[in-house]
Amino acid sequence: MSRRWIVAGVAVLMAIGAGGVALSRSNTSSSPPTTPTRAGVVAPESVRVRVQVLNGTRVRGLAHRATTLLRGRGFDVVETGTSSKQTDTTLVIDLSGHPEWAKRVAALFAPARIQTRPDSSRYLDVAVVLGATWRPPAEALHP
Repeated sequence: MSRRWIVAGVAVLMAIGAGGVALSRSNTSSSPPTTPTRAGVVAPESVRVRVQVLNGTRVRGLAHRATTLLRGRGFDVVETGTSSKQTDTTLVIDLSGHPEWAKRVAALFAPARIQTRPDSSRYLDVAVVLGATWRPPAEALHP
């Protein structure tokens, strides 16, 4: 008789657990994230997006870290350097008239402002001036 109670108790606990999993899945799928995350941002397929990265902070090596991030996501960083002006907020500049490209880049550097400044030279598509509020992702330890 006690064995029946144990089996019944286990069955009830399994049913409760399955119901909890189903409920948690339905709650997470119905509420999409409100801000873009770095995880899903990549360059558009079959397009070469040429990017300039300028360090607008006093933190040495920040442009290099941003270049690594962008190249890892498929963007073509063709120029890096240091901005003559320091800034708090990262500025992403759309130079080629493709606001979607600038939005993708800005999502990697949140919080970031986006501006449009058409450039007839067509050498660069997007320029990034890194601000002090941007925190680069953690780097893997390579001993």
